[in-house]
Amino acid sequence: MAQGVSTSTDKNIVDLSRGHRNRAVSKAVRATRERLQSSQDGARLFDREMMVMHLNALLQAATVMPLFITLVTAAGFYISRDLRMLGWAFLALCVHTVVTLLARKAERQEMTPSNVTRWQRILLGGQILVGITWAMLVLMRCQQCGDNGFLFFQGAVMLIAISLTAMTNSMLRMGLIATFLPVIIALLGNLAFHRDLADIALTALTTTALAFFIYIGNRFYNANLKLLSFQSEKDDLIAELEVAKSLSDEARRRAEEANLAKSRFLASMSHELRTPLNAILGFSEVMATEVLGPLNNPMYKEYSRDIHNSGQHLLNLINEILDLSRIEAGKYDLQEDAVSLLEIAEDCIGMVQLRARGKNITISEQFEPSLPQIWADEKSMRQVVLNLLSNAVKFTPQGGEITIKVGWTGSGGQYVSIKDNGPGIAEEEIPIVLSAFGQGSVAIKSAEQGTGLGLPIVQAILAKHDGQFLLKSKLREGTEAIAVLPAKRILQSMPAVRDAHAVDRRKKSFA
Repeated sequence: MAQGVSTSTDKNIVDLSRGHRNRAVSKAVRATRERLQSSQDGARLFDREMMVMHLNALLQAATVMPLFITLVTAAGFYISRDLRMLGWAFLALCVHTVVTLLARKAERQEMTPSNVTRWQRILLGGQILVGITWAMLVLMRCQQCGDNGFLFFQGAVMLIAISLTAMTNSMLRMGLIATFLPVIIALLGNLAFHRDLADIALTALTTTALAFFIYIGNRFYNANLKLLSFQSEKDDLIAELEVAKSLSDEARRRAEEANLAKSRFLASMSHELRTPLNAILGFSEVMATEVLGPLNNPMYKEYSRDIHNSGQHLLNLINEILDLSRIEAGKYDLQEDAVSLLEIAEDCIGMVQLRARGKNITISEQFEPSLPQIWADEKSMRQVVLNLLSNAVKFTPQGGEITIKVGWTGSGGQYVSIKDNGPGIAEEEIPIVLSAFGQGSVAIKSAEQGTGLGLPIVQAILAKHDGQFLLKSKLREGTEAIAVLPAKRILQSMPAVRDAHAVDRRKKSFA
């Protein structure tokens, strides 16, 4: 006993040491719920993720822009034969290199909410420098090109440049506007001074294309923002489910430990409880039967009989509790052997016959003949049938009838059915009477109240045998309890194995 108490105390100490972790987990869950239910702007929640995606896109496209600048320079020089194109190309490549180096530096640093805004401003400044180089290109003029050929070239370059920038800067808010705002300002300024039809067309084309790609970029940005939001919510919900599962597992483990501790305690108390009860039963029986001499007062004999009956009732109660505790603790082992269900039923009928006659109850038998033996624990199956018969006798009124059937099931197993014409059980009370210590309203009103453990023990014993227990009842019509054993426990008689050599010799002799 001391060892069991020490073990339980140790477990409680271990469990209490986890309190700080549970508080941290609860705090994390509350923070997650607040973030999921927050009504603030979703874009601010994912600035870090959007910045990381922008840096990845910018660095992956780092080789595309130099190639495009080279092609633009070659085409522009071919059209205009102007050496300023080479200077523009050098400046544009330098600016692109600066922006790429800034992106690589930002990628190597850890993005935190405090420095994301700073890097956004730095990268937007780099994009403004890129925009200034494109503005320098659209301000160039070629007098010897004729027929506004160079202006068409500039328009085509702007369309491609806007589309490339929209793809690489879609994750940077205001990135496309910051890049081509200098271009629009330059075009509008040029238009104010020249008012040429070709300049108007170039300005209109660039502005329209920029507005279109800004719209597409915003749609793409919002779509990625929603994807990030859904992914974050999914991750948070998964984390919360894992936390809830861990808490549930911990609570279940503690409940199981408490239940096992209770069952072990009851099982270990069997000797301490039964020893004084046996003495009480023995001495009260000696007194009631006057083995050592007659009792002077007749009331003493009646008192000793009451003591014996009360002690017997208490011993039966203790035995039922210990049986249930052994089953719950997994200490109820079956001693299986070949037994006959018919013989067990007949023996149990003999045990309750005297009580049945005292209430003028008729017990009728309906046994199928020649039932084979089953592989089961004889003591446990006897307890099952005796419990069901005792309940039937207990709740059947004076002059009632009990029918006990033993036979085959439809699946090839065997069953024992015990049916009475007692008061019955309400349909909503059946789950109650099948639970431990559960009693229906009829049992509560009865003078012969039990512990409410008989049927749970029957269920547990049949479950150990892979069987099934069924309880059918209707108010004022009676109750039928059915214990079913599966077909795999039926012992079928096998034909004798013949000697193959003897069969061959017999065939030869007949030949």
